Amino acid sequence: MHRVAILAYDGVVPFDLSVPIEVFGRARLAGHPAYEVGVCAASDEVRAGLVSIRATHDLGWAAGAGTVVVPGVADLDEPVPPVVVDALRAATGRLVSICTGAFVLAAAGVLDGRRATTHWAAAAELARRHPAVDVDPDVLYVDEGSVLTSAGAAAGLDLCLHVVRRDHGAAVAAETARSCVMPLERAGGQAQFIAHEPPAPDGHSMQPLLVWLTENLAAPLTLADIASRARMSTRSLSRHFRQQTGATPMQWLTRQRVRRAQQVLERTDTPVERVGELAGFTSPTAFRDSFRQVVGVSPRAYRAAFPRDAEARAVSG
Repeated sequence: MHRVAILAYDGVVPFDLSVPIEVFGRARLAGHPAYEVGVCAASDEVRAGLVSIRATHDLGWAAGAGTVVVPGVADLDEPVPPVVVDALRAATGRLVSICTGAFVLAAAGVLDGRRATTHWAAAAELARRHPAVDVDPDVLYVDEGSVLTSAGAAAGLDLCLHVVRRDHGAAVAAETARSCVMPLERAGGQAQFIAHEPPAPDGHSMQPLLVWLTENLAAPLTLADIASRARMSTRSLSRHFRQQTGATPMQWLTRQRVRRAQQVLERTDTPVERVGELAGFTSPTAFRDSFRQVVGVSPRAYRAAFPRDAEARAVSG
């Protein structure tokens, strides 16, 4: 039977730990468990927020697992235990991370040269700490074959169901989803729901430039314009920008324009074409294409998800 080993370590996020237990534990083939599921840890007891957990197995149990799942960690500054790194490097099965568990995989070096994702709020930090990882902050999960990563907690459910579907087909995945009382997994390429975050924390060397870009989203900016503002060559700007934000300047600018458009769509009745202009897109087509690429749905479909009281709508020009 396919063994699923779920790693527990000090600082693990309890919800992230419970997701693979529930999904893989509920999967059935002809009425029998589809997976042998267990939790393993380096110590008898691990801290998990407000609770402590006693694992059923030691880390050696993960060595023979077909799948090793790494739940998220609450404190990104807490060093990954060397024994966990060694266990991941020694694992011969598929590696799966949930949310900030990607930082643990990255610490073990298994994400180098691969595309990966994590919670949107931590994506830039993952890219900064591990430049060899191709971080995609806009998707729910990434399937790289032997290594799979997911975004925030709910996306972990999507990824685990995706694994069940990949292993045993859509019917088993659908029955597992029903058993968990949740819908079938969303497509991995769908965008994360991202709150409108500030450009960057103080002390970020790109922070003044990011603030300026945010204040000038409607301007027809080119890479040369941005490099001139930063007093760098375009090549140097692109290198430093990616190191600190996980994206190229134009990618970051497009995403911020889409975020601005989301805010307008959520809060006003401004015509969709006008929303694109206000956000800095040069044409309705460019706006629709960029919006769908970042968010996963069209601007009109996005607006429909945010019904508002007619009296509370503020129409902007």
